[in-house]
Amino acid sequence: MADDRDDYPQVLDAAQVARLLRLNIDYVRKLSREGTLPAHRLGPNGRTFRYLKDEILDWLRGQPVGDPDVPRGSSPQAASRSDR
Repeated sequence: MADDRDDYPQVLDAAQVARLLRLNIDYVRKLSREGTLPAHRLGPNGRTFRYLKDEILDWLRGQPVGDPDVPRGSSPQAASRSDR
């Protein structure tokens, strides 16, 4: 079975990144403006973003994965101790 990521070109626009990451396009643009998401600015005003697929996938791999019920910066053990 082919990987869905193979369906995307090497250079992506914001809409393609949003679909790839399953995020809202406005959120992708916000992350791009903030410099959180690796993006390349184009155009005279730098308002157009383009993304390299490999950079986006590397960024995604580097994102922390954890329990959404545990506040950031605390461990599951600390959370369970505070419930006692």
